[in-house]
Amino acid sequence: MSRRTDQINSTLLRAIQERLARGLADPRVRGLITVTGVEVTPDLDRAKVRVTVMPEEHESLAMHGLKAASGKIRRDVAEKVSLRQMPQLDFRIDEGLKEQAKVMALLAKDRAERDGREPTDTDPDTPHDAPQDAEKSA
Repeated sequence: MSRRTDQINSTLLRAIQERLARGLADPRVRGLITVTGVEVTPDLDRAKVRVTVMPEEHESLAMHGLKAASGKIRRDVAEKVSLRQMPQLDFRIDEGLKEQAKVMALLAKDRAERDGREPTDTDPDTPHDAPQDAEKSA
């Protein structure tokens, strides 16, 4: 990707996020919507806008609302951003962040399970010379 494309991606990301922060009249667009990335095509005709929607149960309706309002959002952003041609906005859910959240949740669950059981000699997180229980060492 060229430096110019990177700059356009960054500028569009900020402008779209600011526009969404002001809210939309569409009642389907609810919850916290965060723009996580923007990728314009080399010809600047289209821009893939990756978003997350919290809470997740609002995701489907919010995406329908964003797609329906994409023309209005595009016009509003075009007023703030000086580009010869404003790309068409294609809103998509950022699946990468969803996967990352699942992995983090699994790691937290695993850590909680390990912390909940008695440490063993094979547990790498417990030093062998450390007291096992604060009351026993007092």
